[in-house]
Amino acid sequence: MDNHSNTKNEQPNNPLHGVKLVTILEELVGKYGWEGLSMKININCFKDNPSINSSLKFLRKTPWARDKVERLYLNLQKKKK
Repeated sequence: MDNHSNTKNEQPNNPLHGVKLVTILEELVGKYGWEGLSMKININCFKDNPSINSSLKFLRKTPWARDKVERLYLNLQKKKK
């Protein structure tokens, strides 16, 4: 619960503010496909029978994996500009 009280102060500098994890994942899969995504981020939920729902469940429980996905998304956004 502590995270929620702190995030309000950090939001102006957070480029992911208001971006849902499902949106991030859908955009990455659209860009790279599951195979390409699994090569960029080596986690089983992208390799073994991948789906948006199973990946979301894993990423929500696994901060290090979610961090990698968010960084890849931010890098993709920078390249678009």
